Amino acid sequence: MACRAVVFTDLDGTLLDGETYSFEAARPALKELKRRQVPVVLCTSKTRAETVALARKLGLKHPFIVENGGAIFISQGYFSPEQLKSAGVKPKRKGNYVVLELGLPYRRLRQFLISFRKKYKVKITGFGDCQPEEIARITGLSRRKARLASQREYDEPCWLEGQTGVRLFRQKAREAGLKVVQGGRFFHLTGSNDKGRAVRLLKKLYCLKFGRIISLGLGDAANDWPLLKEVEVPVLVARPDGQPAERYKFSEKIYKTKKAGPAGWAEAINFWLKSDRVEARF
Repeated sequence: MACRAVVFTDLDGTLLDGETYSFEAARPALKELKRRQVPVVLCTSKTRAETVALARKLGLKHPFIVENGGAIFISQGYFSPEQLKSAGVKPKRKGNYVVLELGLPYRRLRQFLISFRKKYKVKITGFGDCQPEEIARITGLSRRKARLASQREYDEPCWLEGQTGVRLFRQKAREAGLKVVQGGRFFHLTGSNDKGRAVRLLKKLYCLKFGRIISLGLGDAANDWPLLKEVEVPVLVARPDGQPAERYKFSEKIYKTKKAGPAGWAEAINFWLKSDRVEARF
């Protein structure tokens, strides 16, 4: 039986340049994946509003995972009702999307952050404390894109000073049944969700749709490890500072790119497509 390929990819620092948010270096490889009809699933800490806009720009109509696995958005009809039922999921409807919610409501995360800050006198700031103009200044996004980034539903990006404060924040979040994960730029306060759980669920749905699949996953930061652990072909995309490849340990089978950002993304995709072992799987 033929084996279909599916690509799961992080955005900032991976498919997108971490500073300019450009994907130009990855465009030819992305075009080749489209030609081969390989689904490219965006798996990001970005919001639904941000990801919808970016998917449109990239020309992608596949499911996407937002806010560190907080939810999966799927165009209606992409998976059949029978496939969704067989996967054991209980979807909701939001606009034109079928939504699989895995995270907690944003208000719960904000309540915890505010309570933590007040009780322990730790200087911590989240996106919910900022106007779009401040988010734009911190992230380098335009004001329009910063407004999209502020429309949080399942994840609170935040930053705080000092390792003692970070350790205390992690500890108290864990005691409250929450998690603190580190992304490329911020810490992220979430529920029990992560990118890996969302990828695992989507892989199940793709197996119901296609039969056998092989999955490739690409990421560059600590919050991408759950994603990389769930795919058959994990790719660690280099960062300009080289930190993740040295700081985090992974199995020997991981592919580590030499180039950073979207150039590294294209490097990995092209290597994968040219591999005789992988080529036969499309």
